[in-house]
Amino acid sequence: MKSAIITGVGVFGLSLLAIAMVKSNPSEASYQQYAVKELSSYVKSNVCKKSLGILDKLINNQCDKFVDAASPQIRDIIAASTERHDFMVFSVYSTELKVSDWVPSYKFQTIGAFDKFYTYSAQQN
Repeated sequence: MKSAIITGVGVFGLSLLAIAMVKSNPSEASYQQYAVKELSSYVKSNVCKKSLGILDKLINNQCDKFVDAASPQIRDIIAASTERHDFMVFSVYSTELKVSDWVPSYKFQTIGAFDKFYTYSAQQN
């Protein structure tokens, strides 16, 4: 009898967890917003801030503004280069960014669950 009660409570708990995960599986639009924020932050801190020389410093002062102004275009690029695999309780997003042959391409793997995103792989191709 005790094991039946424990099993019932366990099944009920897992059912509640599954319902919570389904309801909190983030949308593709949420992922795009997350990806734009992360990519913009990366560019601002690793590209804009690493310039040298007087000309580069003049450009650097405008770099953050340029990145902010380009957010809609960045979102469009991310939307066009992302594939979503929806498993109902979580989603896996694969984004392959390739702007041109002169700039290295990048591949990102991200899991979306509980209204959060976790990028677990970022590779330069």
